[in-house]
Amino acid sequence: MVLGLTLNEKINRARADLRLGVPVVLTDGDARVMALAVEALTPARLDGMRALDGELVLAITRHRAETLRARAYDGDLARVVVPQDSGCEWLRAVADPADDLRHPMKGPLLTQRGGEVGAHRAALALTKSAQLLPAALIMPLDASTDSPADLTLLPATGVLQELGRETDLHPVISARLPMVAARAGRVHVFRPRDGGVEHYAIEIGQPDRTAPVLARLHSACFTGDVLGSLKCDCGPQLQAALAQMGAAGAGVLLYLNQEGRGIGLANKMRAYSLQDQGFDTVEANHRLGFEDDERDFRIGAALLREMGFRQVRLLTNNPRKVEMLNAHGLEVVERVALQVGATAENRAYLATKAAKSGHLL
Repeated sequence: MVLGLTLNEKINRARADLRLGVPVVLTDGDARVMALAVEALTPARLDGMRALDGELVLAITRHRAETLRARAYDGDLARVVVPQDSGCEWLRAVADPADDLRHPMKGPLLTQRGGEVGAHRAALALTKSAQLLPAALIMPLDASTDSPADLTLLPATGVLQELGRETDLHPVISARLPMVAARAGRVHVFRPRDGGVEHYAIEIGQPDRTAPVLARLHSACFTGDVLGSLKCDCGPQLQAALAQMGAAGAGVLLYLNQEGRGIGLANKMRAYSLQDQGFDTVEANHRLGFEDDERDFRIGAALLREMGFRQVRLLTNNPRKVEMLNAHGLEVVERVALQVGATAENRAYLATKAAKSGHLL
């Protein structure tokens, strides 16, 4: 009987720890480091890490480093040496671009080069998966330093491998749901086996599993879908897709919990604040330390396969979704355009999606 935690269970515990401001320990070969999310850092925990008597570094992504004019010797990340007299405020200022324009000079920042960075890379991947700012305070632990026994201990290589795997989903429940778009509606709830967030499939009518299904992969957008935001076209796209499926008599809409292109609602609001300072969507994500788009569209392919579909007519303006489905066990026989929701407020946003993200608008 196996009662101990699996690696995936430890990763989920580590996400919760980081969000609470609790450090985790990562191993990379013979090396060990203690890692803590800067967003949740407290003065007491900073003092505790300093008491370990090593050289503190702040791991940030290449995009954030470029914003700060810091050298990213490690390619995808930079290791910023933390000055002895710096406190939580300085560390958060390096991690969070909220005050970049008001206080642009945070350096000069000294960054490390050489040595192993697997643990730093894993720490950043964990902060992203916890939907925190991608910035981790790292303290190396030598062989004589004992870390608290109750801290979550993870192998860096294993973390990166698991977070890079395609999500394994299983159905939880489905139930009939009459909707405005179609009285013959059904909602399916799927739960990842790794303990991640649930995703939903809204089935309209009774789509034929042997024929191409009219489908849409829709990423959750609280501001657009619920509040009717005029900054994006998400809400109108959701309603138009459901209406089109209702008119056709059959279809499936996947509602994927990947808010803000996968960075979470809090970081999305940070990006909106940066947009108010004059940055476009992609620039705002980069200043925060994220990629243009952090979503995993393989989840959509997995859901469609789980539901028995093999061919789709995909409602999308995003060629990347077509490529992803074709590469993961599905055949997109047609891309169906979904060009709705343009407003004066989102004109620049749509132009950025076309120019920088390749959307066909």
